[in-house]
Amino acid sequence: MKAVITGAAGFIGSHLTERLLETGHTVVGIDSFDTFYNPQIKRRNIAPALRNPNFHLVEADIRDQAAMERAIGDDIDAIVHLAARAGVRPSIEQPALYSDVNINGTVVLLEIARARRIKKFVFASSSSVYGNNKKVPFSESDNVDFPISPYAATKKAGELICHTYHHLYDIGMTCLRFFTVYGPRQRPDLAIHKFARLIDAGEPIPVFGDGTMRRDFTYIDDIINGVVAAIDRCAGYNIYNLGESRPICVRDLVAEIEKALGKKAIRSHLPTQPGDVDQTYADVAKAQRELGYDPATHIATGLARFVAWLRDNDARR
Repeated sequence: MKAVITGAAGFIGSHLTERLLETGHTVVGIDSFDTFYNPQIKRRNIAPALRNPNFHLVEADIRDQAAMERAIGDDIDAIVHLAARAGVRPSIEQPALYSDVNINGTVVLLEIARARRIKKFVFASSSSVYGNNKKVPFSESDNVDFPISPYAATKKAGELICHTYHHLYDIGMTCLRFFTVYGPRQRPDLAIHKFARLIDAGEPIPVFGDGTMRRDFTYIDDIINGVVAAIDRCAGYNIYNLGESRPICVRDLVAEIEKALGKKAIRSHLPTQPGDVDQTYADVAKAQRELGYDPATHIATGLARFVAWLRDNDARR
């Protein structure tokens, strides 16, 4: 298989790139190396793949149609679209930018998939589309018409435009709703990475609200297993939750990070932030049944692996 991965140098993208290369596939990685966080982090992420002759990196913006047409040839079997402007809170400050990248960029790729007759398109959606859904666990059949951030709205829009292209052009479409992915290479702005680094340095951590918000933290290896299965079985139009289905509240998460680090946290309590949902909790029955998805990494195990990576990564800088 020859696959295009957008956002290939990011957290999830670099892990997926390595997995596909390890299993004998050819990958065209696309990444703009934008400055949402330090581009050098992403360059370190993708460095191992650059040594593989079956990998080709294209540095370009997904909104640049001419660049995408040059990058994506007629011999592509699948597009895995992970690139996006990420983050709930920043999207409130820059809604136009988020709409442009996440919606218009997706349309550019779908148009190329149509023109090149690419039959598999996997789209990275998000658990944020569920908003403050009171019913738990969240199921793919739940109403997601009430997003509470521009980021969430762009992901819902992406799912809808993917459905349109499936309906019109018979492209296999799979939308994956990721639930708070963590592990080695996690973005530095996300809670586990930020908390672990601050606790290790003896600095206060920001805890928004009363610490009872719950998140369905999902380890990167489990996510990559689900994405690979989704690529292999991409046909028709499907939406799948990829989560751990074992949510944990923020205060318990901090306690687990303390255990993994062997250090105590200094907590700085702050008001709840606009756009933050109260909880995420994935019903993964459909993914288990149809993809063979089997999330197996307990939070304590995943955090121990993350802390080991964090300390090793800092030591090598």
